[in-house]
Amino acid sequence: MIQYKSILGICIVFISITHLCAQNDAEGYLLGVSGKLKKVNDYSVQANIKVDMPFIRILPTDVKIYYKQKDKFKVETKGIAIVPRQGFDQISTVLADKSSYTAMIQGQETIGNTSTTIVNVIPLSDTSDLILAKLWIDPIKSVIIKSQLTTKSSGTILTEYFYGNQVDYGLPDKMIFTVDSKKFKMPKNIGADPNKSDTKKNNNKENKKGKIYIEFTNYQVNKGISDAVFKK
Repeated sequence: MIQYKSILGICIVFISITHLCAQNDAEGYLLGVSGKLKKVNDYSVQANIKVDMPFIRILPTDVKIYYKQKDKFKVETKGIAIVPRQGFDQISTVLADKSSYTAMIQGQETIGNTSTTIVNVIPLSDTSDLILAKLWIDPIKSVIIKSQLTTKSSGTILTEYFYGNQVDYGLPDKMIFTVDSKKFKMPKNIGADPNKSDTKKNNNKENKKGKIYIEFTNYQVNKGISDAVFKK
């Protein structure tokens, strides 16, 4: 009995140490991502948005996006634009405060030619809109290649990130969002397109997924943006 208890105790200690190491490794990956994002005090960028959403017709839209540490965000457009904030500043805001989340490595996965480490992030605050973030991180470049965010307000949002000249700041050249069109919070002034309504398609689960494509050009990083821009 004593020997059994000793073995059991050793197993518990081993599991605890393994869990702690996995958590520390996860935090190391997240610190790499967060450290790169923290180099961005502010930025403005031109963006073209294309929406492929069931039963909704929206023409491609050109917008200008402004961001400033740590949570100022604005989209400037003359038309109707759908920009999921969850893929922009929600992750960076959570990762900026180590005490606001717990994290664990889930595994590895190769996306294209990039070997990624999958890290699950769970916010500790009950008031957070984010329930769970699953991040596919490139450990070499310390950037997020893909994310799956489970939120209270908009369901699950899958985002793919593609990088170019601004990779040193962790800023993508292109993002593709896949959202649940039933749960995703749409702007109030967007209505359904009756020409796209079809009973058979309504019953097809695949048609419940929508995609939002955003391509970025002309980044202006750390040039200084007045707070007044976000109050207009």
